[in-house]
Amino acid sequence: MATTLISNADIATTESDARIRLVGLGRKEIAQHLTDFGIEPKKVRMRTKQIFHWIYNYGVTDWAQMTNIAKGLRAKLEPHFSLARPEIIERQISVDGTRKYLIRMSPGVEVESVFIPDVSKTGALCVSSQVGCTLTCKFCHTGTQKLVRNLTAQEIVLQVIAARDDLGEWPTTQEKRKLTNIVFMGMGEPLYNTQQVGDSLDIICDPEGLGIGRRRITVSTSGVVPEIGPMGARTSAMLAISLHAANDELREQIMPINRKYPLKELMQACRDYPGLSNSRRITFEYVMLKGVNDSPKHAKQLINLLKGIPAKVNLIPFNPWPGSDYECSDWETIESFADIVNRAGYASPIRTPRGRDILAACGQLKSESEKRRASEIRAEQKQQQS
Repeated sequence: MATTLISNADIATTESDARIRLVGLGRKEIAQHLTDFGIEPKKVRMRTKQIFHWIYNYGVTDWAQMTNIAKGLRAKLEPHFSLARPEIIERQISVDGTRKYLIRMSPGVEVESVFIPDVSKTGALCVSSQVGCTLTCKFCHTGTQKLVRNLTAQEIVLQVIAARDDLGEWPTTQEKRKLTNIVFMGMGEPLYNTQQVGDSLDIICDPEGLGIGRRRITVSTSGVVPEIGPMGARTSAMLAISLHAANDELREQIMPINRKYPLKELMQACRDYPGLSNSRRITFEYVMLKGVNDSPKHAKQLINLLKGIPAKVNLIPFNPWPGSDYECSDWETIESFADIVNRAGYASPIRTPRGRDILAACGQLKSESEKRRASEIRAEQKQQQS
């Protein structure tokens, strides 16, 4: 069986209510809510620290679990403040262990995130920064979904919380956690939502909370040049560039953003990225499209483009999706391409496709109602078993 589906009844979710949800908020927001509620000013900082620690270190879902807060105060806080998670509409588990979550943040706002386990027993959570996307990259499924809106910092953090809940990785201080890295490679363009992405990282990276180090955070962009430097200075995150072509003519065909920010400007922004060094290389993502960008000529163009930049290249076999006009390059072609780039001194690992069977691989995320829903997959599985 290619896919394991978990219904809503199997996942702990909490009905939304009129209370203020504190989960996903930062210290300042929590402190402000407590102040507005009427907590004594001299005690707001202490209460904020306590609540923040219980939410992000222990993952509590009930006020009764906050044992260092007086029972009477907890009874007063509970009717006004919620510890609820968003609704997980659907969770799918691939044969390779990849987990995809379809999460409803609010009515009409659904987002996908993907947990990708590694062979070394670590793993990365691929989070979304927008619902839909405006960039219309020709090879990307998400690009066929119109932008609904940017996600808030809280909604970005809630994706991490949902994965932690599902993986059972509370408290944060436990050893050998599976979720060790965060990659902003899900739905949307992170650099069109820089403020909320930056704010979310302050929460995700807080050592007294979720405690994921900034060097374990990667922000991927299709090339929003003016925001690359400021994002690096603001977050100290690792940078990934969705490149996919090494000349302007071809890149404009498959990535329309190149018309606004051509390669010369993009590569200069990469050279100027804060903290760039051989130990903090930029990752260039390159999807392998059969007969489009996969020839030895294209490999040599890529090498010339990267000159002078501490870099590695992730070669990504194209992941098919319904309605796509592209095919994945033959494996021999991908290996030949990798060899050329490797000989030039750039690491060029070929990314193993993960979660293809549940449309969770790179470029396959999409949360519109027309995407494959659980009922469709169940019907396929039933037919295969009969």
